[in-house]
Amino acid sequence: MQEYDVALKLLLKGPASLVMRELTGTAVAKWLNVELPKVQNRRLDLLGESIDGGLVHVELQSANDAGMPLRMAEYCLNVYRLFGRFPRQVVLYVGEPKMCMEKQLRGAGVLFEYRLIDIRSLNGERLLESRDVGDNVIAILAGLRDHEEAVCKIVQRIAGLAAAERETALSQLLILAGLRNLAKAVERETRKMPIDIDIREHEVLGPMFIEARQEGRQEGRQEGREEGLQEGLHVGELTVLRRQIEKRFGALPSWAGEKLAALSASELEELSERVLDAKSVDELLT
Repeated sequence: MQEYDVALKLLLKGPASLVMRELTGTAVAKWLNVELPKVQNRRLDLLGESIDGGLVHVELQSANDAGMPLRMAEYCLNVYRLFGRFPRQVVLYVGEPKMCMEKQLRGAGVLFEYRLIDIRSLNGERLLESRDVGDNVIAILAGLRDHEEAVCKIVQRIAGLAAAERETALSQLLILAGLRNLAKAVERETRKMPIDIDIREHEVLGPMFIEARQEGRQEGRQEGREEGLQEGLHVGELTVLRRQIEKRFGALPSWAGEKLAALSASELEELSERVLDAKSVDELLT
């Protein structure tokens, strides 16, 4: 499932400065849009240049992967080929199962290592106190005393945002809540707050919530559930990206809205990585 990936990238690139400091020990001055060379032609999740001129590379991982050390070593060497500098690397694990990956490669005369962080090791209470709503939303995945209480605090914070920012933040919260089986809690708290939407009837959030509630249904219905979930989440990704573009450049012209609506999920994800670096809507979409 890649919807969490898009939401987290947008949050980490935007209103989640405390989380980035926790992960990398520095602040990112600008984000770089990098497609690595060679056969794999992999695209990094997040590569940024820190305020001290160094490179920081963050990979988001929702499942344990025995090949992660080799992947990270390949990323590291390819970044060095492009920039002549080794990046400070972090793998951020956001999955529900216990993290059980290695963080280094060892061999005769060889040692490669990177930071491997389970997001639950971050202090969620501290993230809840941050002034950045992105930190508040990401707190849903971090270490918390009471997840239900945290959902309440996050929704209260979102309720105080302007309408466009509120819808974006709520969409992102619902996506991340799915990683912790907290979609119902988000819907319940949303109903209590002065937010002028019914999450079940909302054209974007409704399909996401309805499908999230169907988690755990019998195996024979799994294929249909996944198809519906992906369709709803595709709409959610489109809305999140559209809000980001409008916040940066103002109201979208009709041609831009039509072009966005026709894009695939992978194309939306690529645009979400470029939106913070683009100088205009024309540059972003042409």
